[in-house]
Amino acid sequence: MSNRAALTAVIVAFIVGLIGSLAIRPHGNTGASPAAATVQEAQPVRINWRLPVVFQTTLPVLGDNPLYVVDIIKRASNGAVNLEIFEPGEIVPAFSITDAVRDRKVEAGYTWVGYDQGKIPASPLLGAVPFGMEPWEYSAWWFEAGGRELGEKLYQKHNIHPIFCGMTGPETAGWFRKQIKALEDLRGLKIRFAGLGGQVMERMGASVTMLPGGEIFQALEKGAIDATEFALPVVDQTLGFNRVAKYNYYPGWHQTFTASHLVVNIDAWRALSPADQALLEMGCTAGVMRNLANSEAKQGAIIAGFGDIGVSAESFSEPILRELERTTQNIMEEQAAADSDFAEILASQRKFRAEYQFWKARAYLPRDF
Repeated sequence: MSNRAALTAVIVAFIVGLIGSLAIRPHGNTGASPAAATVQEAQPVRINWRLPVVFQTTLPVLGDNPLYVVDIIKRASNGAVNLEIFEPGEIVPAFSITDAVRDRKVEAGYTWVGYDQGKIPASPLLGAVPFGMEPWEYSAWWFEAGGRELGEKLYQKHNIHPIFCGMTGPETAGWFRKQIKALEDLRGLKIRFAGLGGQVMERMGASVTMLPGGEIFQALEKGAIDATEFALPVVDQTLGFNRVAKYNYYPGWHQTFTASHLVVNIDAWRALSPADQALLEMGCTAGVMRNLANSEAKQGAIIAGFGDIGVSAESFSEPILRELERTTQNIMEEQAAADSDFAEILASQRKFRAEYQFWKARAYLPRDF
């Protein structure tokens, strides 16, 4: 074969191979190169669960993470594991997901376990703690310092296996119609507030109510509440809080992290093969990292645009924060005295934080550097 013929053959083979690889390349940004893509037949479905979620999936960061988790698990299993998402209230009330999982009305759900506070007093310690750990601290405690074992022990009593599945950074401290210049300004304030932070606000004299995310704007607009906290700036603005309340306060003292969990009925979990258990855990761990990255990436631009929509980003004064912290610690001690699970988990978190502080105080640049 001549050199020209040989070159022509190589070029033809390359083009044929390229066309073939493009034809079988999966849709979406999977990160796989065309040469690495292969045709695979979908596997028979072996897990087909309904999955109620606590937040609307149309919400950025807070709501879209279960979509990511479900998709990556389905793709990783080649279609064999299918978790069908149902929006809040479609099949289970938003605040009753763990009840439905406990009773096996559904096999699993995606939720913020802090909503279980009324029936499981220690649950907020797994979801968000006022003046608590930062996101990576909580993740370290959960994965490496006994948090996971304590969470599983707590929820096993309720026929539930919890899997850490989502994480965001601090929330805003709330949206207010009027400026909060002193603690007296909180007295008599009608505010939507969740978790342990809600108890703190009650001690400050506020009138606290709990509402699902989809009901907050209407209550704020009609004056049923004067103020609200809910989530991150990008989430709250999507819900329209900025149209009614023009003062958005920081820092998010009441939720320095927000952890979400995939909660699985304990019998359904034990019936899974070790491989499928590992697959769900892997998908959720990917969800934690992706969710935190997504959370941190989106907030700066939202706050930068506050001036254009007439919103003022405010900071609580140090005296206000110090009193909120003092009240928080009092409430935590009371809860620990009343509930052994709360005491055990709180002691574990405090022990880890004390040890971690040796690293945290030295390894990172000062925030005002």
